[in-house]
Amino acid sequence: MRFRLLRRRLTISAPRVAIRSAMPWPVRWMVLAVMLGLCGAVALWAFEFGKSIAGLDRVSRDELVQLRAEVARLRSEGQEQQTVAHTAGSLLAAERAAKESLVAQVRQLEADNRTLREDLGFFEKLIPAAKSEGLAIRSLQAEVLGGMQLRWQVLVIQAARNAPEFNGRLELVLAGTLDGKPWTQSQPTSSQPLQVRQYRRVEGVVDLPPNAVVKTVTARVLEGTAVRAVQAMAVDG
Repeated sequence: MRFRLLRRRLTISAPRVAIRSAMPWPVRWMVLAVMLGLCGAVALWAFEFGKSIAGLDRVSRDELVQLRAEVARLRSEGQEQQTVAHTAGSLLAAERAAKESLVAQVRQLEADNRTLREDLGFFEKLIPAAKSEGLAIRSLQAEVLGGMQLRWQVLVIQAARNAPEFNGRLELVLAGTLDGKPWTQSQPTSSQPLQVRQYRRVEGVVDLPPNAVVKTVTARVLEGTAVRAVQAMAVDG
């Protein structure tokens, strides 16, 4: 009987036997993870301990502190340079504005000086000449502008005191050449009414014909058909 039982267990017809572990697999994974963590911690501790022994950690910290200090210094210098650049730009802008203002003031002073000289010359012409009486032309000025226009100015005065107002007209006569031939112009455009109490300054611009060359300008003060005053001048070509 025992022999049959033993043969049954040792042959193929023997019943299957399942072998199971006494420890569940989640517990085994947890134990494995704990072991790996311990190994990693030990390795990290060994690495840090080695760095501390070799002095690498202290050197790295010192270098980091120095680098931070250098960065702070460079940043401070950059801000100072930027401030200096802004200040220099502001000074240059202020200097440029002051220069432009001075140039404008100089130009204005030159214009005022020129106006004062003109006014001085004008009032000097108002001073009556010796033994002069009645209406007179004290000044006649004319210049050609670009060969196409003539700008003129006439000063008429009455030297007598308490003289009645004069009513007449001023006529401008231009003489020269046109296309190489003698030419004279006296048109209504260059003649205008004139009223004078003590003095009167009259000016204007006359259009010239093409190819006209003005050589003399004559100003005449007329009362009706009578010529009361006349003055001529040569025009620089």
